[in-house]
Formats: sequence, structure tokens, C-alpha cells
Amino acid sequence: MDLVLSAADYYFFTPYIYPATWPEDDIFRQTISLLIVTNLGAYILYFLFSTLNYYFVFDHALMKHPQFLKNQVYREIMFAVQSLPWISIPTILLFLLELRGYSKLYDDVGEFPSGWFHLVVSVLSFLFFTDMLIYWIHRGLHHRLVYKHVHKPHHTWKIPTPFASHAFHPLDGFLQGLPYHIYPFIFPLHKMVYLGLYILVNFWTISIHDGNGCKNEKLFNGEFTKTE
Repeated sequence: MDLVLSAADYYFFTPYIYPATWPEDDIFRQTISLLIVTNLGAYILYFLFSTLNYYFVFDHALMKHPQFLKNQVYREIMFAVQSLPWISIPTILLFLLELRGYSKLYDDVGEFPSGWFHLVVSVLSFLFFTDMLIYWIHRGLHHRLVYKHVHKPHHTWKIPTPFASHAFHPLDGFLQGLPYHIYPFIFPLHKMVYLGLYILVNFWTISIHDGNGCKNEKLFNGEFTKTE
């Protein structure tokens, strides 16, 4: 995130927003900047990828399904728009720790003897680590003591559109995104790779909510997703 914030400081915050006496590495300034950048970025990625998927990938015939809700697209969007700022609050704290140097993110591929090989392995490791943790987090969210209060709102959309991708309860959204943020605190990861994977993950999250799985009722509405 420091790459994004550095660019935002250079082109926008420092010349136009903050007084010259307020240093860029001040923790309060960084917190405010992260709040703006994180939310703005989340909305841009959400609306950009969801809209493209909705018009070019999503099967609109699914909207005729009896379980497709009235005004569902609008409701999905409003749910996501209201949840994203709340999801961003704990996320910003993790980004702030990155900025303060507590993560294992690095700039130079040459920092490791294996260089590019390590970079490729880190991508595979990231995908394995995050997918595994999200699987178990998702299972935990389906526990009967948690599901009704945290995860059930996301299953309101029985026939989801791409706009349902971020329509989570804030705690649900944060927990399912948490593995992506804790990985660089455990394993070394190149900053540009991390940024690219962050964008890819948002694209992937939207793509798995484009409704293609709904065509098979047994798969989409199986016992696991029906947990009440």
C-alpha cells in the first residue's frame, strides 16, 4: 500500500491537500490518507469490475429465476456501498502497520539470492495460503452460532450478480479478506506483486459471484450453503 500512498502523496495530497509542515510519514496523516485511498480504491475496483462483468459476462437470463429478488441489483449495490467503509477501518490498521515497516514486503527482487524464482514461488505460496485460510474462515462463518448474525446477509442473494461480490456484513467482509493482508506479515512478498495480487483478488471475488454457478441448483444451493 505504500506504493499507492506514495503516488497519492506526490501527485495529490502533498501539493494540494496537506500543509507543507505536515510530514508525509506522520502516523495521523498516514491514517487519514489511507482512509481516503482505501475507500476510493475499493469503490473504483468494485464498480469497475462489477459493471464490466455484469454487462459482458453475467447471464441476464438468471434474473428471471424465481429466487431473484425484486430490485436485487440496487439492493446489492447499496449493501456493498454501506459495508465497504466499515470493512476498511480494520483494514487500514493493517495497511498502517505495513507503512510503519512491520511487514515483510520488499522492493528489490535482488534482496534474495534466488531473486525471480523466489518471486514466482511467493505468488504460488500467496494463492495457496490465502485460499486455504479463506476456506476455513468460510466454514467457520457457516457455524450455527455465527451464520445468522454475520454471514447470512451475504446469502440473501440466492442468485447473485457481480454486484453481490462485496455485499457482506462488514465483519464477514473483513474476515474473508484477512488472509490477503496477514500473508505479507508472515512471508516475504514483493510490493508490486502484492499490489497486483490485491487487484486480482478483487477481480476474482467479483467473478465468482457472476451467477454462473447458479445454473446448477445442486451445486449452488447445496447443504453447505443452506446452513441456517
